[in-house]
Amino acid sequence: MATVFFGTPGLKLNLGCGSNKIDGYVNVDLFGEPDVRHDLESFPWPWPDSSVQDIHMSHVLEHLGAAPNTFIGIMKELYRVSRNGCKIRIMVPHPRHDHYLGDPTHVRPITPQMLMLFDREQCKAWQAHGYSNTPLALFHDVDFKMIECQYVMEQKYSNLSQQEAELAIAERNNVCSEIRMVFEVRK
Repeated sequence: MATVFFGTPGLKLNLGCGSNKIDGYVNVDLFGEPDVRHDLESFPWPWPDSSVQDIHMSHVLEHLGAAPNTFIGIMKELYRVSRNGCKIRIMVPHPRHDHYLGDPTHVRPITPQMLMLFDREQCKAWQAHGYSNTPLALFHDVDFKMIECQYVMEQKYSNLSQQEAELAIAERNNVCSEIRMVFEVRK
C-alpha cells in the first residue's frame, strides 16, 4: 500500500477508484485494494480543508447518496477538501442508457442540469429571473462551475449533427452511453 501524506500540497484524489488506480493520485474506495479505504458517504472525509487540487470520479457518483442529505453531504465534502481552482472530473452513465438502468447499485441519475444547481453564479441568475430551480449552491455555500460537458454517443449515433443528437438523446434510450463533465471549484 502506498504511503499517503494528507497534508501534501497539490493532492490528487481518484475517488471510488475500484480496480482502476491512477498513478500520481491517492486512490480511494471502500472495497478492493485502494491506497485509502474510505466510505465516501461517511463524513468528514480524511483530508484537510482546501488540500486537493484535482479529483477524478469515474462511474462513482451515481452510486452515492441515495438519501438527499447524504448526496448534499458528498457535494459539501467535495467543496470542503478542494482548493480554489480544483478541477473535478466526473464521468457517469447516461440515465437513459441500459448501463445506468441495469445496475441496481445506481441510486441516483447524475445530469449536468442537476449538478448546475451547485453553481453559485447560475443559482443567482435563476433567482434574478424568478426561476424555480433549487439554489443548492446558495443553500449549502458551495460553488462548482461546469467548464466542460461531453456526451459520449453510441457508435450508431456518432454521425448525427449536434441538433439531431440532442433530439435523439431527449426522445430515446441507449443513444448516449456516458456523460463526461469537468467542474472548477470557486472559493
